[in-house]
Amino acid sequence: MLFDWSKVPMEIALVSLAFVLCTLVGIERHFQHKSAGVRTHALVGLGSCVFTLISVEGFVGLAEYQVTRDPSRISAQIVSGIGFLGAGVIFVNRDVVRGLTTAATIWLSAAIGMACGAGMLPLAVLATLLHFVTVWGVAPLTRLIPRAGDRSTVRLIYEDGKGVLRDVLAEATALGVETTLLNTKSTHRGNVPVVRAEIRFRGGPGLPHVMAQLQELDGVIEVEQTTRAEIDDL
Repeated sequence: MLFDWSKVPMEIALVSLAFVLCTLVGIERHFQHKSAGVRTHALVGLGSCVFTLISVEGFVGLAEYQVTRDPSRISAQIVSGIGFLGAGVIFVNRDVVRGLTTAATIWLSAAIGMACGAGMLPLAVLATLLHFVTVWGVAPLTRLIPRAGDRSTVRLIYEDGKGVLRDVLAEATALGVETTLLNTKSTHRGNVPVVRAEIRFRGGPGLPHVMAQLQELDGVIEVEQTTRAEIDDL
């Protein structure tokens, strides 16, 4: 089969666009300090585009041998293969799953590269733009939607002067919970100086699980859920 030089400029343009668009997606992930950043997304998009071009153009010459050519087969393998790469950035820490968004962006980069390879440039550009709309526009809006446990407030009593509050906040962060310290009050329990703190938790695992984890910390005496009315009475 003779090499068709007339297609080279278009192929270079398609590969270059896939590289640029997926690099933009990778820059956003890199800015968020994610494990899969610029290089991963650029290479995924680049490879997907090249594979798609091979699928579409690489086997045209087989028609003269009366061989059935199915360009969709390579594309289907890209979709399933990228899943293994995405799984590598997902990890679970104490029932909190992290890396799902980055795995999804790797999958999206593959789709963008495939769209470029198939010559569907408007679709590739639109997918890239919608990625930024999702991470910069939709994601902040979801934080405004109330969820179960968003207004869960806990009264925490712990020993004073032992750095217990620092450990509590670190444990909550490790669990993927956003914390807001509402107030603290120094008091005594018997002859022991203690601090009574009101902390509001948002997101993460269920409140009973969070309370159980906090109760196990050294210096924590009591953990109990409170209501808004009880807080106002303090």
